[in-house]
Amino acid sequence: MTRIPQRTVERFFRYSQFLHTRLEAGADFVFSRELAAAVGVSPEQVRRDLMNFKLKGTPQKGYKLREFLDELYAHLESSALTKMVLVGVGNLGKAILSYFLKRRPNLCIVAAFDLDPEKTGRVYSGCHVHHSAQLEKLVAREKAAVGIITVPAASAQEAADALIRAGVRGIVNFAPAQIKVPSDVFLEQLDITLSIEKAAYFARRMKNTKEPK
Repeated sequence: MTRIPQRTVERFFRYSQFLHTRLEAGADFVFSRELAAAVGVSPEQVRRDLMNFKLKGTPQKGYKLREFLDELYAHLESSALTKMVLVGVGNLGKAILSYFLKRRPNLCIVAAFDLDPEKTGRVYSGCHVHHSAQLEKLVAREKAAVGIITVPAASAQEAADALIRAGVRGIVNFAPAQIKVPSDVFLEQLDITLSIEKAAYFARRMKNTKEPK
């Protein structure tokens, strides 16, 4: 299959999120203009993205949602199950476990890890929590492809290193620390605090622009 540019992949997943929302609301069809408005791209961009899709829409109803999702999955190669693990079962980690419970059938968190003996041996949102000392063995056994890091900043690199040694090839890091990974490992760095600070900064600027001179 042709390699899809990263920005296009991101748009495809945003399309998928919107389509799932429409399905959950009971809809059967979607118009490309609805998709463009919801995702924040131009209708022309949506049309360009759909050029290689085998979709047949109508001006009256638009595209069938389930056929649209099937095409997206085919292009993203995401119909097969992808196993994931989570490192750090604090408040954010628990929220992520809860979110993925039955939410995405093709994405499954198969194990979670933590150093806290009060958390290990327990089950959160259907996911068993193991001690971090077992991480490499269990991740390798499960053949997990993705690791989600929600540990404190000081422990983030150590967690990433252990995941990579166990064979993980994709990491989502929520810890407020920049980690380093080899070139053959995909890294998504999501710093929530930084995002909030950025939003606060621009909110102040926008407020100031509206104040009378």
